Amino acid sequence: MALPKQATALFLAARHLVTTLPADAILLLPDSDLDWCEAVEHLGPGTIVVASQNPGVCEKARHNPRLVVVDIDPGPTPMQERMSLALLEAVRTERLATGADVVVLYNGINIGANVNDEQMDSVSVIHLGEHLERLHPAELRKLDTQVPLETLRAVVDLATEIGEEGREGKPVGTMFIVGDTRKVLTMARPMNFNPFRGYSREERDVRDPAVREQIKDIAQLEGAIIIRRDAIAVAACMHIAADNQDITLSMGLGTRHAAAAAISKATRAVAVVVSQSSGAVRIFLGGEVVHTIVPHARPMVWGNFHLETDANGQRLPGPTGRPRVVLPPPGKERTRG
Repeated sequence: MALPKQATALFLAARHLVTTLPADAILLLPDSDLDWCEAVEHLGPGTIVVASQNPGVCEKARHNPRLVVVDIDPGPTPMQERMSLALLEAVRTERLATGADVVVLYNGINIGANVNDEQMDSVSVIHLGEHLERLHPAELRKLDTQVPLETLRAVVDLATEIGEEGREGKPVGTMFIVGDTRKVLTMARPMNFNPFRGYSREERDVRDPAVREQIKDIAQLEGAIIIRRDAIAVAACMHIAADNQDITLSMGLGTRHAAAAAISKATRAVAVVVSQSSGAVRIFLGGEVVHTIVPHARPMVWGNFHLETDANGQRLPGPTGRPRVVLPPPGKERTRG
């Protein structure tokens, strides 16, 4: 069976990208079988990775020695998550390096019932160094058994930004509880009004950068933020009442971390905690810390200068006779001069 013209054109474009960027590999995410000999001929030399949710496609691709086939779970999965799963599996099995650049071909536009809908129609270039920088791939793969990769990555990115930046120059500590929402809510009670109530689904989606910026403000309030596995925030300012009697934590971790460990042990949720003192992000699963992210140093924030005055409000002269200028130390809030 000959390749469709559209697939041939995409394969030649991918080959050109590999040469000119350069890139380290090509990843194919086909939904239906291809003429693999012709595909390899068009794609040229280099690493070619194939991942499909159709087991029959993978089985036939394995017959071609030029192809590296990685297995991903079958079933309806959003394309972006499918792409991440394939890349993570390739890294886990050491078929790709963690810093590789990969050209990806997939079906990202044609979705429907037409005959040609299974053709690959899109090409992307993925920099794995950026794609996987928040979590080690093995740990992320492990956590994906409870929470979809796309949701987990959005929450962890948000937590890491809060740990690095704080808010308005002040350190912020907070907790996110992701997944198994129905059971989590039975072990939580509101401490304040719910800032998410009354907003549409789109306005509560943590994958949206604008929503994440709003949540950074909400994170300053006491209590946990609860997020569904589909990345929709459902509640904030929640007190977690899960039993922490049998929880053992490292020295220096307080009540917020204990609550995260307890809720992750009592449910199938993943808890993500930002330490107010250090900005470190800890991820809890099954009652234990499974990963820790130490952020870069928090930025120095300088306040505006002001003129030093005496008790009567008169400006004090400096050594040259000019008014003294005083700069507040780093880390303080900005004040109006």
